[in-house]
Amino acid sequence: MSSIRPSADAGGEVGAARVSRAGGRRAVAVLVLVGLAALIPLVGPPVVLRGTGEAAVPADGGIALLRTVLFAAVCVSAGELFAARLARRVPGAPLDDKPRSWAPVAAGAGFVAALGLASVVANGNLVPRRFSDMDIGGLYETRDGMLALLEVNAFVVAGLCALSRRPATQGWALAAVAVAEALRAHPTTEYSPLLGSGLTLVHVTCAALWTGGLLHVLRLQRRWRDPEAGAALLGLYARVAAVLFAAITLTGVGSTLRRMPAGTVLEQLTATAFGRALLAKLLLVVAVAVLALCARRRLRRAADPLTAYSPARAEVVALGAVVAVSAVLTALPVPIRW
Repeated sequence: MSSIRPSADAGGEVGAARVSRAGGRRAVAVLVLVGLAALIPLVGPPVVLRGTGEAAVPADGGIALLRTVLFAAVCVSAGELFAARLARRVPGAPLDDKPRSWAPVAAGAGFVAALGLASVVANGNLVPRRFSDMDIGGLYETRDGMLALLEVNAFVVAGLCALSRRPATQGWALAAVAVAEALRAHPTTEYSPLLGSGLTLVHVTCAALWTGGLLHVLRLQRRWRDPEAGAALLGLYARVAAVLFAAITLTGVGSTLRRMPAGTVLEQLTATAFGRALLAKLLLVVAVAVLALCARRRLRRAADPLTAYSPARAEVVALGAVVAVSAVLTALPVPIRW
């Protein structure tokens, strides 16, 4: 009596079904994470402002959400360029086998967010209810307006470069966004604004490379399906990320001391909205550092380097939360220097 065996076509259909289900679960997980990330800028400002006696910035939740999208767009695009550069240094890496670029979509999302922020500036830092509320021409007459227009145009250029044959040229447009954000965060009325802008520029740049770089490294590893090349890429990223983390820490401490004098830091971390959001960001960064150390230790000592991927994925999620909290900080009143 002959046994009945499944045909090759049936086996292929089963495998395709499993891949489809796995892809569906990943899509649902991504949607859930994006939804949770959107709640941070929307809910965060009123939560940290409660009981401080500080006045809320008009439309703080909407502004924080738009700036979260803007920051995320920079991270995704800059991270792709950074990870692609690292991949070229991995011996034997299948460079032709790479995932679809997210840079064009990121540039589009960044453009929409920058346009929304520019409309707020055009209405005197209030959310416009009608098109007639906005003074578009007035954007050219103020520093904030010019910076807002620079970001809008920079994302347009970044998107065009991402679709061109030389996508690496979008790095210049992304750098323009980072410079605009650094200048916007430190108005000329502030003491030593150039120093503050310099610290913010380094902080934003390193954070974008760290966050977006890890995201794209994991995407490359999944695409390659080559454990040795994937482990080598993650190890190379880990060495550079250590330098980025040091720069982020130093510039973060410097910026904090400029906002809050050393003698008042502990009190303002709990008494002001800015301090509370900063404390939440600090705790998240500590969690990210622990996950990063766990991933690096597994990468070096574990018999199977693939075990390092789990904490690295969790690190990406935590870094996404850091980006959202950072956006909340930009929508909160700056603490008074006591």
